[in-house]
Amino acid sequence: MRKKIREYSHKLNLPVIADRWSILAEQASKDNVPYSQFLFSLLELEIIEKQERTMKTLLKFAKFPYRKTMDDFDFTVQPNIDERRIKELMNLSFLEENENLIFLGPPGIGKTHLAVAIGLEAVSKGLKTYFITLSDMVSQLRKAEQNEKLERKIRSFVKPSVLIIDEIGYLNLDPQSAHYLFQVISRRYERGSIILTSNKGFGEWGEMVGDPIIATAMLDRLLHHSRIFNLKGNSYRLKEKQMKTQKD
Repeated sequence: MRKKIREYSHKLNLPVIADRWSILAEQASKDNVPYSQFLFSLLELEIIEKQERTMKTLLKFAKFPYRKTMDDFDFTVQPNIDERRIKELMNLSFLEENENLIFLGPPGIGKTHLAVAIGLEAVSKGLKTYFITLSDMVSQLRKAEQNEKLERKIRSFVKPSVLIIDEIGYLNLDPQSAHYLFQVISRRYERGSIILTSNKGFGEWGEMVGDPIIATAMLDRLLHHSRIFNLKGNSYRLKEKQMKTQKD
């Protein structure tokens, strides 16, 4: 009987029950636990384990550069942004309307931190999330095209519930790279949300992609359903370095 219970549990993809049911059954017998409570405890353990495995898988897939939450963000150095409006994003309601989140501002002021924090919240809700810099994205798409796998690679950027594209604007794009970015944005339009960080204002996108027409087409799709946040201030990293230098 014990072997059969273990065998059937594995067939039903219930590994926790397979490994722990006998120990819990003995304890339940000693404590005179009702059958329904015993069954509930087994199922609860299985669900908790599955949730933990799912979380680990989603975090591995997401490829976040680090894990920082919204509680780690210092809003006191960003008085120009509405803290309540930012924190409301954590309810993920923007995903229901396939809205995009766009964080603009100079380097080192927390744009990526906010994007990662929201991405982590999406992962905690079981949503497939993927983080990538624009430089890495165009590099992967270029390699995929060389290997005649461009369509498959583009689909990989379309499938996640949340796609985070970081560091747009740090490098100007050649025509082919601009085409790659346009394809991803176009394919996700009204199908899935993009969280985007950029150090360039929208008026500079024409120069960045080398083609005002493509830039306009990108922005038309990005901004149609979007929430825009302008961050200002000095780089956190430079501040930390200056403070360390002063201490030394």
